Amino acid sequence: MLTLRALCNPVSICCFTFSINRSSVPFPEIDIRSKDFAGAPRLNLKSRDASQNLLLCHYIKLGKGRVSKSSKQAYEFSDFPWPCSVQEEYPNHNQVMEYLESYALHFGLLPYIKFNTKVIDINYCVQQGQDMRSWSHWGGTATDNCFTNPKGKWEVTTTCAAAVQGHLGQDPRVYEVEFVILCIGRFRGTPNIPDFPPKKGPEGFVNGKVIHSMHYSAMEDSEATKFVKGKRVTVVGFQKSALDIANECATVNGVENPCTLLYRNLHWNIPADYNPYTVLASLYLNRFSELMLYKPGEGRFLSLLVTLLSPLRWAISKCVESYIKFKLPLKKYDLVPEHRFSADVTSCSISIAPKDFYDRVEEGSILLKKSKGFGFYTNGLTFDDDATAALESDIVILGTGYKGDLKLKNIFKSPTFQKHITDVLNSTVPLYRESIHPRIPQLAVIGYSESYANLYTSEMRCRWLAHFLEDGFKLPSIKEMEKDMLEWEKYMKRYSSRGACIGALHTWYNDQLCKDMGCNPKRKKRFFAELFEPYGPTDYANLTPGKK
Repeated sequence: MLTLRALCNPVSICCFTFSINRSSVPFPEIDIRSKDFAGAPRLNLKSRDASQNLLLCHYIKLGKGRVSKSSKQAYEFSDFPWPCSVQEEYPNHNQVMEYLESYALHFGLLPYIKFNTKVIDINYCVQQGQDMRSWSHWGGTATDNCFTNPKGKWEVTTTCAAAVQGHLGQDPRVYEVEFVILCIGRFRGTPNIPDFPPKKGPEGFVNGKVIHSMHYSAMEDSEATKFVKGKRVTVVGFQKSALDIANECATVNGVENPCTLLYRNLHWNIPADYNPYTVLASLYLNRFSELMLYKPGEGRFLSLLVTLLSPLRWAISKCVESYIKFKLPLKKYDLVPEHRFSADVTSCSISIAPKDFYDRVEEGSILLKKSKGFGFYTNGLTFDDDATAALESDIVILGTGYKGDLKLKNIFKSPTFQKHITDVLNSTVPLYRESIHPRIPQLAVIGYSESYANLYTSEMRCRWLAHFLEDGFKLPSIKEMEKDMLEWEKYMKRYSSRGACIGALHTWYNDQLCKDMGCNPKRKKRFFAELFEPYGPTDYANLTPGKK
């Protein structure tokens, strides 16, 4: 029926599960990390048999030694709760891995997964005589399902991971499919490397090493410890990866070789003992909190209500900031952000302070350095706002994020589709319901835009997409979809400083998906619960899409 092109991450596993029979199976004794299944070069796409589905996986890798950014109450599949043995509110990477393995085994996904496979590119081959530019509806038809009368096919070119690393001379393989789902994510694969003036880039750091946090996270624990032990390490950034890595380096080296954390912009981070699902979610992730934000496509009454409630939104943000400053020594180390806490909420920029992070700052094993910009010289770093200062380092780790839009763009072979992804008029990748590009047929993207519980968000999108692929509803015309996307684009520009984040409008967004599927979006049983209680995965556990 379809191929899911994906890194083997929680989103792709979730999406794949909704495309096949989800009957429970016994738990076989098998190691998901080492299994490598063969796949047919050409799939029988007319068959509705689940065996005709294939999930292509390059790797499975989770950050070592770290805990999930999301509470386990939010980071779970709606029909597969965490085991009772996991008592921690924020599971560590081993627990997350075991949970995903159990899910894949329980629903019998392993026979359909081809591991150690990298997709080189995908290319859409339209039928002869078809002009996609003249299409008024997605896929070229307003009535037929994309499997009933497809106007083209996708060619998915792959190679094994060993060939990518230069160990084998295996030729690429091409799969021909009728539908592709991209679950490649934004925070992996294409690192964001800052631009430097001439002769100030990493090439000038001849006596040290520069790596991105992605490469550090890919190391095994023992390898990473050996890499930083006894070295003067500088970590660039102030988001979760940078804070985690700085904390790990400080644990290894102590005050003898302190780790320097270099940052330009501050963000609010919450204490490790803070439970966002019960506290933060009650303030920001419910229907009442969404009444304080301008929403895509809302009417005049709701817009007026946003204005009337703006003082309350400011007061809530102020109270949370006061609590965080009480719990963490932000003033002492000049780490209080200039912007409101609510601004980081709507940008999905909130992170959890690593355990003992501020204790390590206090003892001197983590040194803090703020600068507007930096460059490299032979033995370390120089700073734009302090030309006389220099920081000698042996290793610089760039926790500077990823270029998710570039990663998504480069998977397409067609320059036309690449242009659709990186339209200069948009600050985010334009996707209808954050899943479908109106100008790219027979393809969906799951997991690009983020929220505070990406697994939960992606599962809802997978339900929506699975119902659509079963001919459960029809998409609007291309113009109508583009009009809706423009409304969401305005929201992103107003509230989100880093692109596609729907975290503060999670329930509103899910309402749109439910309405498309013919489901009741109101999942609570009582009025006040519906208004003030946060929504989570279990609220949608028994979601039953309507029939046409």
